[in-house]
Amino acid sequence: MNTLLTPSTLPYGVPDWTSYTPQDFLPAMEAAMVAEREAWEAIAANTEPPTVANTLEAIEDAGRETDRICSIIFTYFSSMGGETYAPIEAELGPKLTEHEAAFYLNKPLFERLNSLDVSGESEEVRTWMSDTLKAFRMHGIELEGAAADRLRAIDSELTSASIEFGHRVVQAMEDNALPVASAEELEGASPAQLAEWKQEDGTYLVPLANFTSQPPLAVLARHATRVKLHEASLSRGLGSHSASDTRELVKKIVGLRAERAALLGFPHHAEVVAQREMAGSSEKIMDLLDSVASKAMAAMRSQGEKLRAMAEADGETEFTAADWPFYAEKLRAELGLDDDAMRPYFLLENVVEKGVFFAASRLYGITFTPREDIAGYVPTMKTWEVKDEAGNGIGLFQADYYRRPGKKGGAWMHSVMVNSAHDGTKPVILNNTNFPQPKAGEPVLLTWDNVITLFHEFGHALHGLLSKVTYRGRSGTNVPRDFVEMPSQLNEMWAWDPQVLASYARHYETGDPLPQELIDTLISARTFGEDYATTELTAAMLLDQEWHRISAGQVPDDVEAFELEALAKHGIEFVPPRYRSAYFAHTFSGGYDAGYYSYLWADVLVAEVQHWWGEQGENRGFNRQAGQRYVEELLSRGSSRPVMDSFLALVGHEPTSAALLERRGLA
Repeated sequence: MNTLLTPSTLPYGVPDWTSYTPQDFLPAMEAAMVAEREAWEAIAANTEPPTVANTLEAIEDAGRETDRICSIIFTYFSSMGGETYAPIEAELGPKLTEHEAAFYLNKPLFERLNSLDVSGESEEVRTWMSDTLKAFRMHGIELEGAAADRLRAIDSELTSASIEFGHRVVQAMEDNALPVASAEELEGASPAQLAEWKQEDGTYLVPLANFTSQPPLAVLARHATRVKLHEASLSRGLGSHSASDTRELVKKIVGLRAERAALLGFPHHAEVVAQREMAGSSEKIMDLLDSVASKAMAAMRSQGEKLRAMAEADGETEFTAADWPFYAEKLRAELGLDDDAMRPYFLLENVVEKGVFFAASRLYGITFTPREDIAGYVPTMKTWEVKDEAGNGIGLFQADYYRRPGKKGGAWMHSVMVNSAHDGTKPVILNNTNFPQPKAGEPVLLTWDNVITLFHEFGHALHGLLSKVTYRGRSGTNVPRDFVEMPSQLNEMWAWDPQVLASYARHYETGDPLPQELIDTLISARTFGEDYATTELTAAMLLDQEWHRISAGQVPDDVEAFELEALAKHGIEFVPPRYRSAYFAHTFSGGYDAGYYSYLWADVLVAEVQHWWGEQGENRGFNRQAGQRYVEELLSRGSSRPVMDSFLALVGHEPTSAALLERRGLA
C-alpha cells in the first residue's frame, strides 16, 4: 500500500512523517496527476454553462490531492535531500512541468474559463479569475503549432536544468569546504567552532554557508586564512570540482528563459516576471535598485576607509573583501556590539518560545502548545498547536532547526497544509534553519543575526497561520513574489522591541536579562553594517536582473566575465554580491528568477507599514488592537484581493523608497 495516497488522519492533517518511503513518491505523484488531468478533461468537456462551482471550484478540487502529496514530497527534497532524494527530484521535476503545461495549454479549458462571467461574484473569485486567465496567457495559451510545442519543450528543459543546478549548489558547499591543517591557522575561532570543524585525523574542515561572505570571516584573526576561506566561497561552481561546476547550466537556463520570453512577445525574461508581480515593469525595478545601490556604495566607501585604517594599524599590507567582516566586527565591538558577549543571552528555546511566540501572542492573541505526540521527519523536529483567543485550534507549527548533509542551505518557510474554507482545512506550517546541531545536553546559543532569522521566518509562518480565505490557491503566501517577503521582513522589528527583548534575552544559565548597556548599544547601532549588507544584496539583485535582461542571442560565453561587467556597469566594486552567479540558487533553481529584487521591494513596503505601526497607540503599536487591524486588512487576505489594495487599506498611500533609505540609515 502506498501511504502517500491516503490522507493523514493525524490532527490538522499533518503528514504522518514516519510512514512514507522514497520509493512511493513517484507512483503517488503519477497517480494523483493522472486523476487531476482526467478531471480537467471532464471540466473542459462539460456542456453545461460554466459556473464558479462547475469550473473554478471544480479545478480547485481536482488539484487537492496533487497539492497534498507534492507538499510532502518537496519537504523531503528540501529538508532531507542528498543521494536518496536527488534522483527522485530530478525525475519528478519534468513530469510536474509537463503536468502544469497540460493545464495551461488546454485551450478548451481556457475558453470555458474565459467565458465564465464572475462580475457578480465575491472579490476573491474575481481576483482569482483575473489571475488565472493572466497565468494562462503567460504560459503561452495563445501560441499555436511549433511555437506552442517549443514552449512546452523549453519548460521541461528548464525544470531539469534548474533541479540539476540546485543539486550542484548543495554539492559545491561540500566540495569547497575549506580544509585547514592546524588550529593555529584558525586563531580567533571559538572552542565550539573548533570542535565542530575538527576531523578524525586532527585537521579541520570549515563548512560553507550558502551565501558569499562566510560567518567565520568575522572572527578569524589571520588574514591568510580569511583570504583562503573567502576564495573557497567565491570559487564555488566555477570548475574546480567538475561535479559541482554550474557555469554551463547558468548559460543554458538564461538562454532558455530568454527564448521563452521572445515566444511570449516580451523583450526579455525580466519583463515577463515584472508583469506578473506588483512592480509591473523591469525598468521600475532597475530604477529602485540603482537608486539604493548608489546610496549604499557611497556609505560603504566611507566605512571602508575606517576599516582599511584599522587593518593598516594591525600591520596588514593588504585590505580585501575577505577582511571586511573581521574589521567590521572589531568596529562593532568598539561600539559595544559583541556577538560572543550576547550569545549566552540568546538560547534557541528562549528566542522561539519567549520571543517569537511571545510577540505573536501579544499582537495576534494566539498561543502555542507543544505537541510531543506529533512526530516530525527527524527526531529533533518540534511541533506546536496554535490556538486563538477563544482556545480554538487554528493550525500546527513545526520547526526543523538543525543542519544536516543534503539539506538545502539557508532558512525558509513552507506550507504543508493551508487554510481553506472551501476545503475545510487548517494550516500546517514549517520553518527550517541550518544551525549546527548540539551534542546531547549542550545549549544552542545564537548570534543576533540568527535571532533575526527566526523572527523573519516566523513572519512567513504567521502569513500562513493567520490566513482566512475561501480557496486553497488564494491562501497565505500564495501572493505575488515581490510581496511575499513583506510580512516576514516586517516581523523582524519585534526582535528589537524592549518588551520582547526583556522576555527572551535571558542568560541561559543564570536567567539574568541582557544587560541594559548591551541593549542600548544594540538599538543605537541598529543600522550598523547596512552599508555593506545593502550593497552585497543589491549587487545580487542587479546581477539577477542583468542575466534576465538579455536576449537568447546575447548569452555570454564567459559567466565570470559577464558578472564582473554587469556589476561594474552599476558602480558595484570591492564588495562581491551576496550570491555569485555560479551558486545563485534563488535565481537559477529557487523560483526567484528575475525576482530576487523582491526582498528590497518588500522592504520598501515594510518601511511604510513599520511607520504606520509606530503610530498605533500604546507601546508604539505593540498592542492587540494594532495587531488585529494588520491581520484583518493585510495578513489574513492572501490573494483574495490585489495585494496593493490590502497595502493601501492599511497604510493609506502608495509606497516610496524614502522610508526604506531612512530605515537602513542610508538617507
